[in-house]
Amino acid sequence: MQPLPASGTPGKAVHDVAILGAGIAGSILAAILSRNGVRTVLIDAGTHPRFAVGESTIPYTSVMLRVLAARYEVPEIAHLSHFSTMRSKVSSNNGQKRNFGFVYHREGEAQDAGEINQFVIPVALSTESHMFRQDVDSYMFGVAVRYGAVPRLGTRVSDVEVDGSGVTLAVENGPAIRARYVVDAGGHNSPLARKFALRDEVPQQRTHSRALFTHMLGVRPYDECPAGLKHDNPSPWHQGTLHHVFDGGWVWVIPFDNHRGATNRLCSVGLTLDPRRHPKTGLPPEQEFAQFLERFPDIAPQFRYAKAARPWVSTGRLQYSSQQVVGDRFCLTSHAAGFVDALYSRGLTNTTDVVNSLAWRLIEAAGDDDFSAERFAHVQTLQQGLVRSHDDVVASSFTSFRDYGMWNATFRMWALGTVLGTLNAQDALTRFQRSKDPFIWRELEAQPYPGALFPASEGFNKITDAAWGACRDVESGLATTDHATGELFDLLQDDGYAPPPFGLHDPANRFYNPNPARMIRTMHWAKRGSAAADTGPVVAGALGGFLRSRLRRHS
Repeated sequence: MQPLPASGTPGKAVHDVAILGAGIAGSILAAILSRNGVRTVLIDAGTHPRFAVGESTIPYTSVMLRVLAARYEVPEIAHLSHFSTMRSKVSSNNGQKRNFGFVYHREGEAQDAGEINQFVIPVALSTESHMFRQDVDSYMFGVAVRYGAVPRLGTRVSDVEVDGSGVTLAVENGPAIRARYVVDAGGHNSPLARKFALRDEVPQQRTHSRALFTHMLGVRPYDECPAGLKHDNPSPWHQGTLHHVFDGGWVWVIPFDNHRGATNRLCSVGLTLDPRRHPKTGLPPEQEFAQFLERFPDIAPQFRYAKAARPWVSTGRLQYSSQQVVGDRFCLTSHAAGFVDALYSRGLTNTTDVVNSLAWRLIEAAGDDDFSAERFAHVQTLQQGLVRSHDDVVASSFTSFRDYGMWNATFRMWALGTVLGTLNAQDALTRFQRSKDPFIWRELEAQPYPGALFPASEGFNKITDAAWGACRDVESGLATTDHATGELFDLLQDDGYAPPPFGLHDPANRFYNPNPARMIRTMHWAKRGSAAADTGPVVAGALGGFLRSRLRRHS
């Protein structure tokens, strides 16, 4: 449903674009628009610095941050894409991330040392971060203001009216703000979603979860805990994002103090539960977390001496969706449009994808004075695809948490998808850095599966459709976990998409660990091996670009 025109005669727009929300999404977009000559006002009811979650980057996030920096000529965005520049240019309060770690638990039982999985991030290709968001968001807000964005912090929007020539934003305790277009980057409390009733009454996601979270002091590295001492993981748990997974939920542990010279002793901690299996207790969140630890004897030691450094937050159902995110003169970005779950750290990734797709359209629209909804239609297609794709992965993972064998298989399908998706974006960046041809970005956007893990490949998307279908069969009681596990591993045998050097087809190989020897063999697979025609060139081009980039930085 389109918003109705405003009554009365609107004034002339002072700004081209008004952005609601000065967090990382709104500030990155504001910096890009302002750098490219678009008159932008950045509005937020709060101020900086402030607490925020969504702290863990993944290689795809970092590639997309470099894409934004290169495409829109905002080099400060690239500082967020490497741990070294995060520490030197942004804040020493950020942590490092060298792996995704997963430890499987059964309630009331000792943890089985063989039931662990780890996705190692090769330092030769990428250096990821745990973002201390109050510092990172403040940094990006400052970048946006330096490029010319008009800051309006402490400004609460009370009403929005859209008419044929622009948008009028009524604000509390001040004159209205007039712009030609409005972007809502306000997250769950989206003013536009509320004003125009854009939310689905029943969320469209299959995932069903709630969360408790805070920042803590005194969280023990899991490598030093009794269970962790028995593990053979190739990268220390404490140097990455650790997930404790169990039937019906998972725990995140995101340390900021895990590197030499760390200045931040905090650790982000959260408990995510399917309320259909773990209903709300009515207890204060800190008591609910304590009761949870009593049921899992090999998670509890990590938190024996931990204390919350800020009040706990307890949510209702996390999932929400919107039937419309683009309209005449407005757009809802990423978390204003919908949300799935923090599993796999896709929040920042989805944000960068949406900003990349939206920014060039706004720049061109401002130049053409044409903000019609039609020219932004792809942004809605992309956002719906991102939510749908992430929901498939997360809902399938929650189902697989019932059984380690099935989880062991699902972990690999996610790992393969996230690697191919990262290499797809990196290949485009590599080609752009060589040619400076902006048409490369249009080609990337025109790939056939917008929002999918690997949007370029029909064959790979058929594999993931079959994988998530097997998980849905378990969820609906049509198949056993053993049957689904067999189906998933059969799909992973396809060496057109799963590089044999990484052994994802082998249930006994619990780690994705791309060491130099495996990467060389993967290059051979991509160029002269069995790689599919829509995958081999992407992998070869991206790996070559990654390695050349690292060599330049070291030199």
